[in-house]
Amino acid sequence: MDLQVKTIAQLTAEGQSVDVLFWVGCAGSFDDRAKKITRAFAKILQHCEVNFAVLGTEEGCTGDPAKRAGNEFAFQMAAHMNIEILNGYGVKNIVTTCPHCFNILKNEYPGLGGSYDVVHHTTFLQNLINEGRVKLTDADVFKGRRITYHDSCYLGRANGIYEAPREVLAQLDTELVEMKSCKSKGLCCGAGGAQMWKEDEPGKERINTRRSREMADTKADIVAANCPFCITMLRDGVSKQNLEGEMHVFDLAELVAAGQGIQDINLD
Repeated sequence: MDLQVKTIAQLTAEGQSVDVLFWVGCAGSFDDRAKKITRAFAKILQHCEVNFAVLGTEEGCTGDPAKRAGNEFAFQMAAHMNIEILNGYGVKNIVTTCPHCFNILKNEYPGLGGSYDVVHHTTFLQNLINEGRVKLTDADVFKGRRITYHDSCYLGRANGIYEAPREVLAQLDTELVEMKSCKSKGLCCGAGGAQMWKEDEPGKERINTRRSREMADTKADIVAANCPFCITMLRDGVSKQNLEGEMHVFDLAELVAAGQGIQDINLD
């Protein structure tokens, strides 16, 4: 299915404006697993008739990995290029499916001249549900399932957003079971702080292996996450626990799209 998502450049050339810019992010653009999240969220936006666009090839990395790895120069170079493009289009509102992009656009771009109203997609979904624009007519696909939720570091502890994702999950016909480490005491998946791109440091156990044991302890069928990097690490953890086929890792956007009947997911 071709989503036919327009870029902000195309709409500007047509003399149109957009209400929301969907910041896709590097993972959502290039990682095959994360692309499914991008498509699911775009389908939801289109289904709800949200006036949105993407930057397309004009979108660059936010610079978050470089900053977390200690390369402030590379971060500022990336940030200034993005800010020039965003300000050039007069962007006011941004939604993103990546907590890393969300955190840095919201909290660190303003100091460099880029001030925007930035919302993570879990909060955006909650607002659409509250407004009655998202109706989970096919939520019974989850009937009888147990679900657990993984708090990503940059959405949870860094920005204090814990309830919006859980309110979204509450709309599904599932039993929410919390892991031992959750909310403000949540456990990192192991990818944050640029750890995704470096070798493991010496230690007794990988963080995602420990996290996967907490996931397994819940006896959940579904692990819900809100970050493409978390999903990579959690899926690896599921494999390490030999739970493939029994425990499935999905982003909230994928679950909501399935609940709306606009995207299928495999729970077998």
